[in-house]
Amino acid sequence: MSFPTTRLRRLRKNSILRKMVTETSISRDNLVMPLFVCPGNNVKNPINSMPGNYQMSVDNIIKECKDLVDKGINSILLFGIPEHKDETGMVATSDDAIVQRAIKAIKKEISDIFIIADICNCEYTTHGHCGTIVNGDVDNDLTLETLAQQALSFARVGVDMVAPSDMMDGRVGRIRQALDKDGFVNLPIMAYSAKYASAFYGPFREAAESAPKFGNRASYQMNPANSSEAMREIALDIEEGADIIMVKPALSYLDVIRRAKDEFNIPIAAYNVSGEFSMVKAAVEKGWIDEKRIVTEILTSIKRAGSDIIITYHSKDIAGWL
Repeated sequence: MSFPTTRLRRLRKNSILRKMVTETSISRDNLVMPLFVCPGNNVKNPINSMPGNYQMSVDNIIKECKDLVDKGINSILLFGIPEHKDETGMVATSDDAIVQRAIKAIKKEISDIFIIADICNCEYTTHGHCGTIVNGDVDNDLTLETLAQQALSFARVGVDMVAPSDMMDGRVGRIRQALDKDGFVNLPIMAYSAKYASAFYGPFREAAESAPKFGNRASYQMNPANSSEAMREIALDIEEGADIIMVKPALSYLDVIRRAKDEFNIPIAAYNVSGEFSMVKAAVEKGWIDEKRIVTEILTSIKRAGSDIIITYHSKDIAGWL
């Protein structure tokens, strides 16, 4: 039937009816808050390009986690800023490295929190690339060994999930192999499967102090023009043992999220990255947009596209609005 018999506005008559027929909703249970842990005590360094976010020492990370849990956000994604860096990122493989210390301390203080540890080398290498450099480029297979050692160290200190973000070929399989061999068969892997070489990462590189000292990451992160390649990356990660796959960034890649949802029967995470967050904050500061409405709309679009999990710096704010 068509107009005038069919009138779709009937279902928009009032707020109660609109809520009743809402197709997509955001839940605190689906949100993950990224946090940056650094050395020292009572440290809370503002990240200038990411208002409301900080590099925090372990004691302040614990306070932040307690506040998040109180607001209904029970999942965090940890990134580390180390005391010193090296050529390969091996500094991140020690059970006493900065993220590992944070995991142990948080777990001691808070029982009902889920900790995901990012696995990569860019924060830990002197050159800022995601692995071991050979002849001016990241050597894929040498890097796999460092990543596997990171994963094992996180597992030993009690992490709940590991999330390799490096985009090396074969890293999910190598990490799964290492974890299983050491008895961590039940530790899930959330793979950054379709991670694009994006300009939206700019503010994060300030936050994690991880900007490359030369060149760029286009030889390992994906071409923003490609979506079929993303499906190949996702398929390989699933075959290697990924339990959750991720699309990063989120907002400019909603089509990739939707395509992944249609093609794969696996939970999908989307990372609403730093540049997406900071653009909203800048427009809010100018008074150009309504922050609550636009953040809710953005996260709803990411969920509507097919993501089951949303990693976002808006987590704390949106928790107060839901």
